[in-house]
Amino acid sequence: MTPHHLFLNDDVVKSFDTNTKMNPPLGNEEDRAALEDALINGIIDCVATDHAPHTETEKQVEYSFAPNGVIGLETALSLMLTRLVHTKKMSPMQMVQVMSSNPANILGINAGSLKRESPADITVIDPDRFWMVDPQAFHSKSRNTPFGGLSLRGSCVTTIVNGKIVYQLQE
Repeated sequence: MTPHHLFLNDDVVKSFDTNTKMNPPLGNEEDRAALEDALINGIIDCVATDHAPHTETEKQVEYSFAPNGVIGLETALSLMLTRLVHTKKMSPMQMVQVMSSNPANILGINAGSLKRESPADITVIDPDRFWMVDPQAFHSKSRNTPFGGLSLRGSCVTTIVNGKIVYQLQE
């Protein structure tokens, strides 16, 4: 399950914006709602970014010639907070489970937990920070997102990997 499949439907493809081209393609609203329902009810147990960066040159072609894929890494957390947690469809803990604990368990890796002897990999979140998706401000070298211009509530402010700060929000 990806945030773009969870929060977009095939209506956005009508613009022929190549930032809406992905594989599998976006479904109709009924499909999108079913995915959301399945995630909320635990039938789907993971959300992954499917981070597929492409250069502007690769995406600035006719829709049928553009590569599939969008950036997911820089918007996934905020989309989940905005669309599911702040609307009370999912608890913050459920969100952490589907984005961290469950994927780690499925992969059989020692991650996604704050237990003793676990790696100190932590994302510090400001759940109420409002921000506008500006692809030009992304840290990724790529800008291919269908969420440009969207206002979101909640974001990562610090990322710690193996006990070391590797990202700190600069405002």
